[in-house]
Amino acid sequence: MLFNEIIGQEHIKKHLTQSADNGRIPHAQLFVGNEGCGTLPMALAYAQYILCKNTNAENTGGNDACNLKFKNFSHPDLHFAFPVTTSDKVKKHPVSSHYLEEWRQLLNEQPYGNLFDWYKLLGVDNKQGQIGVDEAQDIVKSLSLKAYEGGYKILLVWMAEKMNTAAANKLLKLIEEPPAKTIFLLIAEDEEQIINTIRSRCQVLHFPPLAENDVKEALIKQFNIAEADATKIAHQANGNYNKACDLVYSDSEDLQFEKWFVFWVRTAFKAKGNKAAIHDLISWSEEVAKTGRETQKQFLNFCLDFFRQALLLNYNANDLVFFEPKSEAFNLAKFAPFIHGNNIMDISNELQDAIYHIERNGNSKIILTDLSIKLTRLLHKKEN
Repeated sequence: MLFNEIIGQEHIKKHLTQSADNGRIPHAQLFVGNEGCGTLPMALAYAQYILCKNTNAENTGGNDACNLKFKNFSHPDLHFAFPVTTSDKVKKHPVSSHYLEEWRQLLNEQPYGNLFDWYKLLGVDNKQGQIGVDEAQDIVKSLSLKAYEGGYKILLVWMAEKMNTAAANKLLKLIEEPPAKTIFLLIAEDEEQIINTIRSRCQVLHFPPLAENDVKEALIKQFNIAEADATKIAHQANGNYNKACDLVYSDSEDLQFEKWFVFWVRTAFKAKGNKAAIHDLISWSEEVAKTGRETQKQFLNFCLDFFRQALLLNYNANDLVFFEPKSEAFNLAKFAPFIHGNNIMDISNELQDAIYHIERNGNSKIILTDLSIKLTRLLHKKEN
């Protein structure tokens, strides 16, 4: 991965290349940013810059053989750790090394992809992955060996917040007393979920969402689409290049999520004193509960965004509204007045509680039914 292939984030590229050129490379760094902002591609380009001793921001001028190895992400001194779970391929004790073929496929096809895309690629979107203690033991073994090419060794940990406590404690010991010339690059969307002792030992780099113009130009370059279409998609993507790509292909899970959401809120509106609507809400909960837990969490996060967009529209913050519902019969402007200061915090809290309980393997049908009944009350709450 080359720096010139990464969308935007010029100030971060400059910071990383200058610090490497000056020999000031922190041994532990944490890249934090929302989905689709480029944390993973940036970490890959940075690793290539260091390992191949490249000399300029274009990531060239170094060792040609080394740069060639990075084309298929197979450099022996670059180690990966990422969330995994059991599957048809691996029945027990799953670790990242079992899934390197699929991982390289993701890096080639969707370097801006999210955890949901990764689980779909593995065919395990009905499970929740983690970075476990087996992984940590593998990492300790790998990093105890000498560097293959005699220089640095780099461990790239993607979605570091998915480390369980046992793995985090093992990794902490390595970060506190790292082997010589070893660099840890941790990537996370939610740094609060990483234990404090690891966070405090990392140099943290925060990535902002991508600029709308950068997303637009990248879409035109990659997909050769009309500028007007690229501008519209870039606005809807809200700084998330992964979402922008999904919108180009029209295969975004958001299309299904929007159908669920529209049916859900309409039925919740009707449910006050209406037995038939209550039955519809229960049926809806059963349908969504049949999907995988990652899908359910993704959907509830989508609902959070939808409600926030309605609130912004209600209070005339039109410049911040990027949602454009695809359902012709659903008008966001008509829905917006029902989301206001008197119910948005309650709605948000209920959705976040539901995500929390689903993540901890609660009964999805009960959680979603409970959430639906609470929503019927909250939507009818008056603003004053």
